[in-house]
Amino acid sequence: MGTVGVSTEEVAGERRQLMNVAYRLLGSVTEAEDAVQDAYARWYGMTRSRQEEILSPGAWLTTVTGRICLDLLGSARARRERYVGAWLPEPLPDRTEWNRAHGADPTASADPADQIVLDESVSMALLVVLETMTPAERVAFVLHDVFRYPFAEIADVLGRAPGACKQLAASARRRVSVARVPAMATGQADVVKRVKAAWESKDIATLVGLLNPAAVMTADGGGMVGTVLRPVEGGARIAQYMVAIADKAPGLELLERSVNGVPGLVAQRAGVVMTVASFDVSDRRVTRIWAVRNPEKLRPWGAAG
Repeated sequence: MGTVGVSTEEVAGERRQLMNVAYRLLGSVTEAEDAVQDAYARWYGMTRSRQEEILSPGAWLTTVTGRICLDLLGSARARRERYVGAWLPEPLPDRTEWNRAHGADPTASADPADQIVLDESVSMALLVVLETMTPAERVAFVLHDVFRYPFAEIADVLGRAPGACKQLAASARRRVSVARVPAMATGQADVVKRVKAAWESKDIATLVGLLNPAAVMTADGGGMVGTVLRPVEGGARIAQYMVAIADKAPGLELLERSVNGVPGLVAQRAGVVMTVASFDVSDRRVTRIWAVRNPEKLRPWGAAG
């Protein structure tokens, strides 16, 4: 049973919105799903009379999910200080890739990845910048600038005055502006396709031409698999590193796939996903590469080695 005038189906129907909020706040499909499940557990753990006192279950669930994420972000900052190497958000597959990886009908509705709207607010570029914010800044920015929640409601999540929440969002907005988070570039799919071809043929000269001279590659292995612990800077160095990887990993297959809604590459061996790479492209050259190799972050893509 739901609240007066609100069916159980309507309450359950809030899950999609909550998943979208939680993934942008946490940068992890797995953690987002856990946060949403926790919020629903708290809802269904209340008595019916208490539920009936809540005028907007959707707003209540969003507030609770936001508070859960806020707590998780606080503890995550401490965990990431101990993280081995660079920490990157969990890459998100599209519906077809999620279902392929989990043995489902490629045309079916996936859960939970299919519930997350793939737009610029889930680009790896923006998620990486969100990681530089304080937990409060991130919550204020995502809820207000991405989902257009009023500051009065955000104040309930953060436990601060609406004016303070507005200042937090403005501070977060400045961080995004300074980082110059790009939109998806025209022709990105073609550039990624050419990078794939050059990588497969171990053509360093072509790779160098496709990479901005000031390009940066960041890899996340989490200490669980071998990878560079610090960003590789410079197009020539990145090209050499990519070819060295190809030499050391015979049988590695590169696939063009949507990563967080934009063209990227997936490297797999014997059907096992080893790396998911995201790209930032400007003026038809790659400026950033984010390579996630941590097996725990590749679970949405299927079995990881």
